Amino acid sequence: MNLSLWDQLTKQFANRWEELLQATGMHIELVVLSMLLAIVVGVPLGIWVSRAPKLQPWIIGGAGILQTIPSLALLGFMIPIFGIGMNTAIAALFLYSILPIVRNTYTGIRDVDAATIEAARGMGLTSLQILFKVQLPLALSVIMAGIRTSTVINVGTATLAAFIGAGGLGDFIFLGLSRNLDALILMGAVPAAMLALILDYFLGITEKLATPKGLK
Repeated sequence: MNLSLWDQLTKQFANRWEELLQATGMHIELVVLSMLLAIVVGVPLGIWVSRAPKLQPWIIGGAGILQTIPSLALLGFMIPIFGIGMNTAIAALFLYSILPIVRNTYTGIRDVDAATIEAARGMGLTSLQILFKVQLPLALSVIMAGIRTSTVINVGTATLAAFIGAGGLGDFIFLGLSRNLDALILMGAVPAAMLALILDYFLGITEKLATPKGLK
């Protein structure tokens, strides 16, 4: 007897809910670790490029080239360096996540009104003080937009980690494709989509809390 998709999904969930929880936790770990690395590297790179505009074509252009490499191909390129598993997935996700963060940090800082910067200099602030007290606060919403974009892309791309044995929700999608079971595909795809929405929502709240009151 053929079961409906809903019945199949209910049956698969009842049998595999523990695996689903474990895969979700692994997926979150992949996304969080790669995003933290991308933020730690990407924001300083964006600041550096804003201070040395001649580097902009090289750094932002180079990050853009990385985005053009197909996800599976990039994972394949990482395997000889990091081997099969989680480290390779994190490295590839980091490279895919860095462009929006670098570009938005650069754009946000460069778009700060020149008159505001001159006023800060007139008050005796040093270049470093202007950066942290004026430019970064004013650019924060643009930087956070880049982080949010990277995070959403990262959640979806992380499903491909299953192809190199790194785990995550992609395991269900891969298994569903290999067995031609739509219910298993949905068990991986739906939680991944929900995770992207949840992370984007909480990053939006973080952006509002971190933005100075006068800039909200």
